[in-house]
Amino acid sequence: MDNQNTQEPTSYDISIVRPQMRNDDFKMRNHGIEPARLAAIKKGLLTLHTLELMAQTIYRFQITGKNCELNRQLIAAMCNEMTHFQDFQVKLYEYGFKPSIIRWAYWCVGFSFGFFSRLFGKKATLKMGIWVEAKAVHHYAELLKTIDWDEDTRKVIEKDQADEDGHINKWKKLLKELQ
Repeated sequence: MDNQNTQEPTSYDISIVRPQMRNDDFKMRNHGIEPARLAAIKKGLLTLHTLELMAQTIYRFQITGKNCELNRQLIAAMCNEMTHFQDFQVKLYEYGFKPSIIRWAYWCVGFSFGFFSRLFGKKATLKMGIWVEAKAVHHYAELLKTIDWDEDTRKVIEKDQADEDGHINKWKKLLKELQ
């Protein structure tokens, strides 16, 4: 599991949990794009959108009522995942698409992963975070490599991928402190 986050060092500031957006940042993006490229973009955005729903739900159900550093970090990670979810929802609409009608299934999976890892304690919570984020980093890398994204969307995906890699490092550090 230690080699899962092999992403190159990033120029993105992962300490920024919720990047600022301005009204001019929103664009209609679906004009003049060939159907095959548009279909790939749709599939990629739907994948990212539903996986981010699952991620934010995992963190939501891992948070306990205790006043501790782990909960503070889980809250920050949840907020960051909510931002990613919004990033991809915006991109879906900018391209003229809508979110998946079956996204509720990803909420259910996120609930299960989050709730049950919390029941097994801090180590299980952190190990679940590392595992899920490693899968996310891998998905991001594949989608960045295989889809011809517009430059703005590519930057959003790269920033979100850097955030996921940052979560892995944070969870590994906290897990090491527990041992």
